[in-house]
Amino acid sequence: MKKLILALLVQVFLLTSSLAPPVLAQEPNIPVLVDGLSVAFDVQPVIQNGRTLVPFRATAEALNVKVSWNSAAQTITASDAGTSIWLQIGSQTARVNDSYISLDVPPQIINGRTLIPLRFFSEAFNCKVAWDSSINGVRIATPAEEMSVVGFYALGDSGTSSWTDLFGRPYPESAAGNTDAVSELALGWYSLDKDGSLLTRSRTGWQRPDGYEKVLATAGEYRMKTEMVVHLTDGDGAITSLLASEAAMTRAADSIAAEARLYQGVNLDFEGLGFQDEGARLRAVQDSFTRFVKILSERTRAAGRGLTLTLHAPNSSYPGYDYQALGALADRIIIMAYDYGSTPEPVSLVRQAVEQAAALVPSEKLLLGISAPSETAESIPVKVGIAKRYKLAGVAIWRLGLVSDEMWGGFRSAVAAKKTWLSPSL
Repeated sequence: MKKLILALLVQVFLLTSSLAPPVLAQEPNIPVLVDGLSVAFDVQPVIQNGRTLVPFRATAEALNVKVSWNSAAQTITASDAGTSIWLQIGSQTARVNDSYISLDVPPQIINGRTLIPLRFFSEAFNCKVAWDSSINGVRIATPAEEMSVVGFYALGDSGTSSWTDLFGRPYPESAAGNTDAVSELALGWYSLDKDGSLLTRSRTGWQRPDGYEKVLATAGEYRMKTEMVVHLTDGDGAITSLLASEAAMTRAADSIAAEARLYQGVNLDFEGLGFQDEGARLRAVQDSFTRFVKILSERTRAAGRGLTLTLHAPNSSYPGYDYQALGALADRIIIMAYDYGSTPEPVSLVRQAVEQAAALVPSEKLLLGISAPSETAESIPVKVGIAKRYKLAGVAIWRLGLVSDEMWGGFRSAVAAKKTWLSPSL
């Protein structure tokens, strides 16, 4: 009798085991990194039959994919500009545009959250997916995204020539070189004195070179827009003196606007404002700079030229910039999210800088500044990934002449320069 009962129990166990759902390999934490940036989940990913399933909404948001959930039909739809997918809870059949795909593991609801197969979802949107055993997690690389890429062009030497780095040959010869990876040139050729006079040769080394017309003409040949950069630091109080005089500010704005006829835009790079200032004094510094930008923006707008501001990051040691007010006046702001003291620049601080700026200025007006000397070929796609994640208008590279071939490869893997045809009149 005991042997019969034991045999029945074994049969029941085998039957119930065959009907049980597949075992989920629940890990304390399975990190998922998109372009090197971690994705935060309220329910942790799981591994089922060797496949990683992740909460679909957080994953879609990290990939900048629009998603919707139909609770009645228990279906998921997601789309971007070129791809649309459809999934149903429990079904191992998915649809990508007009094609049906078989899934190894179906979408399912776990702990009240909808989880989807990560590799299928990511690869459907042309991402590269790989398991990284060093972090016991998944790395996703999104495809190169079209956005503005501003290259700062300044004087260097034979080893750090902006011309050679960009055009691939010694001046004045030119070829396509790296022009495919750059959409605009920010030409660091100008400065100001405390009285508001425009300088083509400054004490800090910024100067307009002989034969600058050749640079402008060749940039146009390769469909790159140009901006004149006006650079000034406040180490000796030059900016403070300029901003203290309405006449000096007006003179500077008029001189810049007149010179801007040679370019498609103006890039104002006033550095060092607000260091160690607090309270009312800091507010006064911010207001004086905003006042000058207002005067200049009126001139550039009347001349039909764009205005870009290159600013220290909101979390830098230089808080003398009212991002919200400046964002309303300028066409674009480049966030100099670098010089934090480590190499590569810390992702957490760069990301914080972008979040703080985007809270005050529309993301489509922001570009992330990337300092080539502080980065590597591997870290550059991560920094570009921050610009992607927060839907910024693009990135800016400091500077041409300091970007290695390996770094150019990093840029090309992450971003496609947005080119626009130039008007013959420009």
